[in-house]
Amino acid sequence: EVQLVESGGGLVQPGGSLRLSCETSGFTFSSYSMSWVRQAPGKGLEWVSGIGASGTITDTANSLKGRFTISRDNAKNTLYLQLNSLKPEDTAVYYCNAYVYRNYWGQGTQVTVSS
Repeated sequence: EVQLVESGGGLVQPGGSLRLSCETSGFTFSSYSMSWVRQAPGKGLEWVSGIGASGTITDTANSLKGRFTISRDNAKNTLYLQLNSLKPEDTAVYYCNAYVYRNYWGQGTQVTVSS
C-alpha cells in the first residue's frame, strides 16, 4: 500500500523558512518522480515543484523559483521541500504527490505565514 506522510509545517513569520518532509512507503521510491502541490484557503490545488526519480531533474513553479527548493533522499525514501523567504500568500496545506499507477496524496501539512 502506497503511503505518503508529510511533516514539517507550522506557523512562521514572513521571511522565515521551513523544511517540509514526505516520508513514503509501499512502492519503489527511487523509481518514481515526485511532486509537491499546495492548496491555499478557498483556492484550488497549485503545483509547486517536481523532481525526477534520480533527483537530478527538478522544476519549480515560476512564481516560486528562487525561494522553494525540492530535493529527495532515495536511501531514506523521503521527499523534501525547502521553503525560504516565506510570504503570507504561501499559507496553504502542502501535499506530496506520487503517481504509482494512479495518483497518491498524503494528508498534507499546514504552513501558515503570519506575523
